[in-house]
Amino acid sequence: MRLFELLLFLSNIGLFALTVLLTKGRRRIPVFVASGIATLLLVIHWTVEGYRVQLLFPYCITILFLAVSGYSLFKKNGPKKIPRFISGAAYTALAVMLAITAVLMYAFPVFKLPEPTGEFKVGTQTFHFVDTSRKEIFDETREGNRELMVQVWYPAQAGTGKYAPFIPEPRILRYMAADYGLPGFTLGHLRYVSSHTYSEAEASSAQTSYPLILVNPGNGSSRFLHTSQAEYLASHGYIVAVIDHTYNTFATEFPDGRITTSTTNDLFSPGNDYRTGREIRDKLGKVLTEDVTFVLDQFGLIQSGQIPSQLQGKLDLGHVGGFGHSIGGATAYDAAYDPRIAVGIDLDGGLYRLRDREGLRKPFLFINSESYTEKLKRVMDNQVYTDAELQRMGSTREWEDQVTEDKKLELERMRETVGAGGQVLYIENTEHLNFTDVQFISPIFKRLGITGKIKPERADSVINAYMLDFFDMYLKNQGGIFMKGPDSRFPEVKFVNLLS
Repeated sequence: MRLFELLLFLSNIGLFALTVLLTKGRRRIPVFVASGIATLLLVIHWTVEGYRVQLLFPYCITILFLAVSGYSLFKKNGPKKIPRFISGAAYTALAVMLAITAVLMYAFPVFKLPEPTGEFKVGTQTFHFVDTSRKEIFDETREGNRELMVQVWYPAQAGTGKYAPFIPEPRILRYMAADYGLPGFTLGHLRYVSSHTYSEAEASSAQTSYPLILVNPGNGSSRFLHTSQAEYLASHGYIVAVIDHTYNTFATEFPDGRITTSTTNDLFSPGNDYRTGREIRDKLGKVLTEDVTFVLDQFGLIQSGQIPSQLQGKLDLGHVGGFGHSIGGATAYDAAYDPRIAVGIDLDGGLYRLRDREGLRKPFLFINSESYTEKLKRVMDNQVYTDAELQRMGSTREWEDQVTEDKKLELERMRETVGAGGQVLYIENTEHLNFTDVQFISPIFKRLGITGKIKPERADSVINAYMLDFFDMYLKNQGGIFMKGPDSRFPEVKFVNLLS
């Protein structure tokens, strides 16, 4: 919560209290003075912090009190007596408006992202790539080529000026709100959230080159929802490229102003025939994997200078990793069949294209939520859902039997990567969206079960620590201490034994 918006809200409470507690003859001057102070705070708040719709009631209350108290103070005739029921209704309305404002300020705060802990300052640059070898199959017209927006965070020289905003394109926020079933204006305040990154900053010269990590958001997500993870890894000496997989994000804005939205949500409808749905998901997955391959090709051109960038000559393309969330985690796994990618991490994502390939014989780290791990453990323990459980889930035995069949194959793939040096972990009290910056947006998400009971800052620090340790181990030949077993610093992290 920002300072001046908090002071403005408190000044409104003060105005309400003065009006209720003081008699009419004694409150004119105090209320007018308090109204003036509130108005000053309003002007400072608008000028310094910027307005937001969640504070609409305090804005109206402040202006109303200033007008009414000013008129009452300077008019020649004495105050007219207001009927008690009218004044009572007005007081009740004010109390309700202030209560609603308090809820909105709590539910939709202008939060601060965790500061990256590494030795490097962080710069960012965004690229628009067009793959002329592929047609776009998720656009209704199917006429254009596949286009991608890719944002890169990297170690930078000491930055100057202001940090870049958390949201690169504020116009996309109404699509994000709609994705969560909220009115379009609800998340507009996120444009005031700052990153810890400097736009177009000069790349750090502390090292000759830095390992590259390719990142894939989940279905209906966005690249900016992995900002805290990207900043953290970049501050520790990695170049981190987060791919907006077009038509699989809730919205992506291109340099010419076009905005694409998700057209792939229907692929995950539980009403589909399971096998048909799996085939469609595999088809989507193939496109996402090809996106990663294409982007990796483009970084070869950036390294050589064929694509202008601060990163020319700074990429260590001999040490490349990847990670992703949800279907993006499956993309990181599937893309790791590319021999140029050494290791990867899957954040709470079920795999796809399991029947198209042999097992991946590379170190891979799976970090899952507690709820997803419970599902995997049911499969490991050969537990069968009862009829009552199926009814409560709104599922069928045929559907769950097919899910179990896929999960058994998925567990086998996990065992193979563990045998190659990977690990399978889960974090207690986490849910699916604790692996993204969604967890910072609203504490209401925890109450709705969208995120788990764990504090967002703690979840973020745990996930980042384990990702950094794993990447350091295989891309920098250092670290790896957290991969050896449970650590007292992170008691919420549990290792899953798949080899017994």
